[in-house]
Amino acid sequence: MSDLQRSFVKAKLARLPPEAPMSPEPLREGHEDGESLDTLGILHHDPHDDDASSASSASSTGTIKPLASRNLFARPGGASSKKSQDQLPWSDFFEQELYLEGSFDKENITYHVYLTPPAASGPLFVTHHGAGSSGLSFAVFASIVRKMLPSAGILSVDARGHGETVVHTKVPRDPSQPPIDYSLSTLSKDLLQVLELCKEKMDWKEQPSMILVGHSLGGAVVTDVAKTGELGDKLLGYAVLDVVEGSAMDALQSMQTYLSSRPPAFPSIASGIEWHTRSRTIRNPTSARVSVPSLLRRDADPNAPRPWIWHTDLSATQPFWENWFIGLSKKFLEAKGGKLLLLAGTDRLDKELTIGQMQGKYQLQVFPEAGHFIQEDLPERTAALVVEFYKRNDRSTLVLPPKVADILKAKQQQQQKQ
Repeated sequence: MSDLQRSFVKAKLARLPPEAPMSPEPLREGHEDGESLDTLGILHHDPHDDDASSASSASSTGTIKPLASRNLFARPGGASSKKSQDQLPWSDFFEQELYLEGSFDKENITYHVYLTPPAASGPLFVTHHGAGSSGLSFAVFASIVRKMLPSAGILSVDARGHGETVVHTKVPRDPSQPPIDYSLSTLSKDLLQVLELCKEKMDWKEQPSMILVGHSLGGAVVTDVAKTGELGDKLLGYAVLDVVEGSAMDALQSMQTYLSSRPPAFPSIASGIEWHTRSRTIRNPTSARVSVPSLLRRDADPNAPRPWIWHTDLSATQPFWENWFIGLSKKFLEAKGGKLLLLAGTDRLDKELTIGQMQGKYQLQVFPEAGHFIQEDLPERTAALVVEFYKRNDRSTLVLPPKVADILKAKQQQQQKQ
């Protein structure tokens, strides 16, 4: 080939388009085939994004990157996504579960509680969940409290009609009445009876010093128990999480709308966990993995297409909604003991609590980055605040000055010896 021909061929080759890349450009959500990121099973997700505030939106913000080890047409439920929806056992967070047999005039009741006993001189943190939840709503919180204060005990209660607590009526039920008595006075009696039964079961000589912690409805219950004064000087204080009278009463107006918007059932427990995190009902995936399974039970119909239904029928509690919260602010301010109020926003404060806060009658802490389930969304910060609250109200370390009479008596005794 002559030099002229070589020059001509090189010029032609130089004008050809460059070689196609070996791998395609990263696909993004909304590509042509309409498949979702999870369906393709090739979502590249940084595990560091799995914090409490972003877990539910990770799949909508991630970028798909084909990986050599992935099948582009795999169905959903890759190893990492499946692991994030696996349930966690209660034994990872508590030492024991107890079934305590209680009784009232017209019913017997089997209380179910989770317990990590306190050390000999340690306090007992007693937690009460909100409507529709269970004692495992405080699971992650409980394990963190124990790490921060190794001598502490945690008692987390399943309220009647929730979790594994079961009510057995002694007499035929009146069909015109709600199937379970969820009145505030009854729930308060339940909590007091659980404390006494637990003391007997664990063979404690006396009740340990206590901090009561209640979320939502549980906040109304622990406030009511504190107001009765039946725990005496064993109650150091009580903490109420994200409930005040004014906003609670306003929220009841839209409660049925909220209940109708929830899925009535789920195909699996994993899908129930996923719904809670994606809807940001619970923003901490770890907490959802331990608490959500206790909210669901199998449908009695073996042929149900979605066999996992809600354990507690919240619609059945509607006759008691106003009863739970009327007068809550007044009781919260008047009951004896230290007072702590944790809210997800200052807009939840009503007039009575705003005045009380300005007068320094209670401690207020706001977590605007949390949702309604503060103890689940931010368990570390909630636990740290409650432990610090206990330390400020712990009387065992309080050294009082001697009485004047004791000083004079001691001087007289010393003079007599001389």
